[in-house]
Amino acid sequence: MRFAETIGARLILAVTLSTSVIFAGMLGFNHLRSRALIETEVANSAHYLALASANRVEAALSTTARVVEITARQLEQDQINDPRVDPASDRSVRQMLQRTLENNPEIYGTTIAFEPVGSARAARLHAPYAYRDGAEIKTVQLEAAYDYRVQDWYQIPRELERAGWSEPYFDEGGGNTLMATYSVPFYAGSGATRRLMGVVTADISLDWLAQTIGAIKVLDSGYAFLLSRNGSIVTHPVTDHVMNESIFSLAEAADDTALREVGRRMLRGESGFVPYRGLAGAPARLYYGPIPAAGWSLAIVFPERELFAGIRELTLTVAAIGLLGILLIALVVVLIARSITRPLHSLAIAAGRMRNGDFDVQLPAQTAHDEVGDLSRAFAAMNRDLQIHIRDLVATTSAKERIEGELSIAHDIQMSILPKMLPPFPHREEFSLFAVIEPAKEVGGDFYDFFQLDDDHLCLVVADVSGKGVPASLFMAVTKTLIKATARMDLSPAEILSRVNDQMARDNDQSMFVTVFCAVLDLRDGALVYTNAGHNPPLLIPRQGPPHYFPKTRQLVIGAVEDYPYQAETMRLTPGDRLLLYTDGVTEAMNLQDELYDEQRLLAVCNELQGEPIFDLVKGTVASIKAFAGAAPQSDDITLMAIEYRGRPSVS
Repeated sequence: MRFAETIGARLILAVTLSTSVIFAGMLGFNHLRSRALIETEVANSAHYLALASANRVEAALSTTARVVEITARQLEQDQINDPRVDPASDRSVRQMLQRTLENNPEIYGTTIAFEPVGSARAARLHAPYAYRDGAEIKTVQLEAAYDYRVQDWYQIPRELERAGWSEPYFDEGGGNTLMATYSVPFYAGSGATRRLMGVVTADISLDWLAQTIGAIKVLDSGYAFLLSRNGSIVTHPVTDHVMNESIFSLAEAADDTALREVGRRMLRGESGFVPYRGLAGAPARLYYGPIPAAGWSLAIVFPERELFAGIRELTLTVAAIGLLGILLIALVVVLIARSITRPLHSLAIAAGRMRNGDFDVQLPAQTAHDEVGDLSRAFAAMNRDLQIHIRDLVATTSAKERIEGELSIAHDIQMSILPKMLPPFPHREEFSLFAVIEPAKEVGGDFYDFFQLDDDHLCLVVADVSGKGVPASLFMAVTKTLIKATARMDLSPAEILSRVNDQMARDNDQSMFVTVFCAVLDLRDGALVYTNAGHNPPLLIPRQGPPHYFPKTRQLVIGAVEDYPYQAETMRLTPGDRLLLYTDGVTEAMNLQDELYDEQRLLAVCNELQGEPIFDLVKGTVASIKAFAGAAPQSDDITLMAIEYRGRPSVS
């Protein structure tokens, strides 16, 4: 016998493997816990780092905004004369711009752009602009470089009559640099005589912002970047990204939906700590937070390689020590196992031959009445019984495999006859539909169906066959096929079920039956004609108001009696209304305490999920049922189908 097949080998394997698993679990837990603690600590540190950096930028932006607003209010109070006709006023305006830059080093440039005078063609523009050129402060006339009336920094505050920051832009003809502008409109007069005099602005250079953000120290190779309120990259270590890319264009290029969602959150002014792909696609962590003054967002990138470098080194060191300890334990187990297994060696050889199919093997004679003797005699008896058992087991296994194979094929066939395209009819905007079925056994008796009778009418069917298993699945297949074959535009649901009932009841020797809810929805106006043949009452989830059940009807199940006169009911859905069709496997689901899920609990869950999409309504309801049932086995098939009527789309 090879050593690998001995009891000693198994002891060694069991001890070393269990020790390794325990050690690996402890090592893994320690590693993951350490990572989690570091991530929490880094998230807190990143929050304070981002908050401090955002406060520096916020302070500069807020100071700039206050300076501009004070200048605008001063112009309104002084009622300055039009500098286009009053040279003294023009000198005063230029001096005001000069003092603003001298007293506020964070401001790159400032202008007072006056509202044009005269007709559109002959409008007289006037906008002196002071800006920094190195250590100097220079002044130019913007109207000589371009028509400032079409610039966002002038148009938006003029039309909205409120102050605000512009998107970053390159000011060609003015400051000739990348900048963002804070603009405040100022007025003359008040009340009915109030009129716009112009717009006061102050510019922040993106070079200054880049220096401020670039000064943020993040490990060795981490970095920070800034987004505008529309997602454009304002500062970034990759200079080609600045004003040429947005977080959404980067997400599109990388096909990264998670980054796209992070971009949306950043633009909503949220903060968070999420996985991210840094420069060259290296794994990293990204912290983001808002800069409320301008509606911008600051992001800080922490490279994972540096973030978790200490944990990796510690984990490798502990793993090496643990491996050495496991090898020492294995050596001790080898020595102990050999001393125990020597008397069993000959018996092990005989048992090995039996394992290989040699049941005629002569077991070693044992006269001792110890454990080894008892084991040898037990092996002899086992050898005789084993030969009989193997013959029986082969026959039983073959039959069981055949039955399981047939049930698997039956399940596949049953599922294949149900509609598989969900949501269906993607080109139809008048409704949304989703359904799910979970058989209690390999095959079941529930089914759902939906199909168009014509372009304007949709037929909906949910049914539950009595019983479970293969008989119910066969009855289900026949019923579904008959309903779909019988349904026509000129037949109401009552007439459809009457014809199907006659065919099912005629030769129903097994006295099986099926409950059916069948409805036809007019997609043009929401008219719903339905017949409930002994089925659970559907739930109506209106767009306005709480969900409620359809009135209960007392119509007979399908397949019980021929010539039964089924009746149709009518109601009208308004756009936004929903129907939830289900089988009794939903309301009669039971938990370990034999409590029913019941209709009131279903009503409460639908009330909670009323505003969710159709998919989430169905999946959420199934999750609620499973959470209620817990470890209790599923007692009946569960089928749910939900439809939302949206109405005909308006034609523009």
